[in-house]
Amino acid sequence: MNLRTTATDLFLQTLKRVSVAETMQKQISCGNSILRIGDTSYFLRQFRRIVIIGMGKAAVSMFETLLPMIEPELDPNQTPEGILSCTVLPRRSDPRFQCFVGSHPIPSEHSISAAEAILNLLQRCDESCLVLFLLSGGASAMVEKPLDHSIPLAQMARFHRALVQSGLPITQINVLRKHFSAVKGGRLAIAAGGATQCTLLISDVPGNALHMVGSGPSLPDPSTVDECRSIIESNLAALELPDRVREFFRGPALPETPKPGHRSFIKAQALSLLSSDDLCREASAIAAGLGFEVVIDNHCDDWDYRDAASYLLDRIIALQRKHPRICLLSAGEVAVKLGKEYGLGGRNQHFVLECARLIVERGHPVTVLSGGSDGIDGNSLAAGAVCDETTLDRAHALGLDPTTALDRFSSFHLFDALGDTVITGPTGNNVRDLRILLMSA
Repeated sequence: MNLRTTATDLFLQTLKRVSVAETMQKQISCGNSILRIGDTSYFLRQFRRIVIIGMGKAAVSMFETLLPMIEPELDPNQTPEGILSCTVLPRRSDPRFQCFVGSHPIPSEHSISAAEAILNLLQRCDESCLVLFLLSGGASAMVEKPLDHSIPLAQMARFHRALVQSGLPITQINVLRKHFSAVKGGRLAIAAGGATQCTLLISDVPGNALHMVGSGPSLPDPSTVDECRSIIESNLAALELPDRVREFFRGPALPETPKPGHRSFIKAQALSLLSSDDLCREASAIAAGLGFEVVIDNHCDDWDYRDAASYLLDRIIALQRKHPRICLLSAGEVAVKLGKEYGLGGRNQHFVLECARLIVERGHPVTVLSGGSDGIDGNSLAAGAVCDETTLDRAHALGLDPTTALDRFSSFHLFDALGDTVITGPTGNNVRDLRILLMSA
């Protein structure tokens, strides 16, 4: 078995172990009409209505796990209801729940429809309601409505596209998203009024910054208007914002997002269910079982892909001098600033192709895989790709030019022709990307 196969199997087995359903079943229970979420208990009979709002790539997985827990404990007059904005529809249709297939990474008219439906439902909630937010990555695009209603859909889409292509860290991108939107940065919590609220999160953001997941629609927002304007002014060339959007951010009436201590969060709780830490822990256990010495290094999170590739290759080459059979794991995301024209691919495949170039340049036999835990890398069909010291030679033998693929941000066709794409399909999860580097003497 070559190390490309080992890396691919390691990635796929890790995804299987990081299960949304199993994690929720460990952290959530329901019996005797009491819903226990983490350390908090909710006495369901105290509520007239149970409202579930699911948003993001893991929305269906979370919903299909939670609803069967709750429903048997409800009285006949407590009919659950809600809205899902998701990448795929639930396996069974339920007239009590309105579903929108969201657009990602650029919002569409479906994103606006989902946002309006959620706002309308939450605005009918009061003290007799329990609102359960099921939040995961992807929600920023899948549920969206400009705070300035005069900004048209086309400019809203251009704003989101500019953010995705800017190469800015996700933390800065989400600061701008929060202040642009009528549903982000805690504004859904305000819409829910005096309802008791609980947010369950599958985290796709750095560290434990839960307010960044899906741009924090139901959580207090520590970022500020001044921070927004500073990010924009410092990155004018990279962002290329539409005129109406730029005017909105520069306008004197740009409102602040709700902060910690706001009355809408008095009866609100939040619990992180899964994050990239779980991804690394499971991958580490599997790799150790295969006889690898395992090191986890997440320092290059949010770095430019070229810097991240160089850093991680240097790191594993140094480690291999002490540990002949070494696995280096790194979770998070790398930044790729796209040009005006680009082909099929994503940040994971682009990073791997850059690694393939550097491996030949440095003359060390390293195997590298990078893949998205959501099963989707950019605009391609792949979750990611894998390379080693043979990749460039095999590409040239097929008449493929890796340099051109890098320059044109079009790595999918090259890896697909080599049989080195990692294909999973949408996983119903989203806990960031995982990079796996292997060396074996």
